[in-house]
Amino acid sequence: MLDLIRQKKQSIIIKFVFVIIVLSFVGTMFLVWGKGSDGMGGSVGYAAKVNGSKITMEEYQDSYQRIRNMYQQIYGQTIPAEMEKMLGLKKVALDSLIDNFLIMKEAKSMGIKVSKDEVAASIEGMSTFQKDGKFDFNLYQQLLKGSRITIKDFEEGQKGELVLKKARQAIKDKVTVSDDDALAQYKKENDKLDLEYVAYAPSDVIGEVKLTEAELNDYLQKNQGAFKTPEKVALSYILLDPASLAAKLTLTEDEIQTFYQKNIDRWQGKDGILPLKDVKDQVKAEALKHKASKQAFELAADTLYKNIKSGDLNLIAGQLKAKVQETPIFAANAPPQVLAGEAAVLNKALELKQGELGGPVETAKGIYILKAKERKPAIVPPLAEIKAAVELKTKEAKAVELAKKKAEDAAKQLAAKAVLKTQLTGTFAYSAKGDLPVIGNAPDLMEAAFALTTAAPAAATPFKVGNRWYAVRLKNRIEAPKAEFDKNKEQIKQKMLPKKQEDELVKWVKDLRSKAKIDINQSLIADK
Repeated sequence: MLDLIRQKKQSIIIKFVFVIIVLSFVGTMFLVWGKGSDGMGGSVGYAAKVNGSKITMEEYQDSYQRIRNMYQQIYGQTIPAEMEKMLGLKKVALDSLIDNFLIMKEAKSMGIKVSKDEVAASIEGMSTFQKDGKFDFNLYQQLLKGSRITIKDFEEGQKGELVLKKARQAIKDKVTVSDDDALAQYKKENDKLDLEYVAYAPSDVIGEVKLTEAELNDYLQKNQGAFKTPEKVALSYILLDPASLAAKLTLTEDEIQTFYQKNIDRWQGKDGILPLKDVKDQVKAEALKHKASKQAFELAADTLYKNIKSGDLNLIAGQLKAKVQETPIFAANAPPQVLAGEAAVLNKALELKQGELGGPVETAKGIYILKAKERKPAIVPPLAEIKAAVELKTKEAKAVELAKKKAEDAAKQLAAKAVLKTQLTGTFAYSAKGDLPVIGNAPDLMEAAFALTTAAPAAATPFKVGNRWYAVRLKNRIEAPKAEFDKNKEQIKQKMLPKKQEDELVKWVKDLRSKAKIDINQSLIADK
């Protein structure tokens, strides 16, 4: 079976088989192999504890690997770490185990059972195990054996899956869509609205902000990082140019051959790798450059380490026949021109204590040996020195608070049917994307707007859209014909039912989790 899979690894059918098997086991394998703390146990640590019962590390790893494999089968490739992190597969695996554990416990109290005949019927109904439209036991055995799953384990897993399905369906079956629900949905999809609104942005109110000295000091204390001066350093340094050594070096034929072989991918021509005889001059030049850089680095390192305790850069420069150069004091984000683009040098410089030697640091320009001749730590200047900057930032922050407060006050006044100077959106229909005329994209505001009525025309709180807060009130509602609703009421209910069922199921599982005592091993799902 495994050979068949290897031979047909691109086959959609094989991928589908694996996805089916994985889906049948994800979330239910703990019922078969682990059974929480009631099972055989023996694992060190735990993935989670649910009401005192353990979900073991093995159960979690099984769930995680099966979900990961499922996604790899779907995508047809190894999932990159970034995509896995984005999909949250570790959390998905653990959440599925916890949710299914709770649902299984609840299913027992609900009296839900699954018979052997139901398990057999569900397996026989899987197209994966059918040949010519009928269940084929030999194919069934072959596929499970190829996937290293015993019949007993698979059937136990399928039984657990059926229990979960029955429990979920029992919750869904209780859901109904009322006439009022259907009418509200019909009105949302077919009515048209015109809103009046009052909007405030920080830029509208910043001129009203008045600040005290105490407020400036308070803001500075709470936001010191925004005003901290950068760390600064002044350097003395030596820069060795390996090219000066290259003229004095020679290469043997063995050295040229070795460099060619080690870097053979560099000598690619349109018809493949170029032979050494065709690129020998280029190979020799690069090999000399490499040898010179290596010797220059080793010479710099040896000289530095022999004299590092002295802290005397002039002494090292004398031994290397090099010149000591100086920089003014600078911050890493504003280096002197001579060090522009030398990120490795700047990073090393900021690691050194005052008077300390460091290096060698190799860059495209050459080999550096450094000394920090002066350091100034990052500090927060006194308020008097940066008062203008603090005042500007404090005003901006206070303006945000004031704009929101004004919008909240306006929302209350609109609800009290006060007469305010408002703007109008113009007539618009419901948009699932949340695009409102004039205001912009605001899904939450869109939903709230179509829930407004003549009896309760104003939204209780303002909505933030971009950098503005909007207080809104219903100006006019053009209602769709009621007769059309009466004619299509049952169709609307049927259309609404699946989503309402899913919402109820999510709410039910969330409620089970809220009542349970869940202890999760956070190291399993932490971003690394």
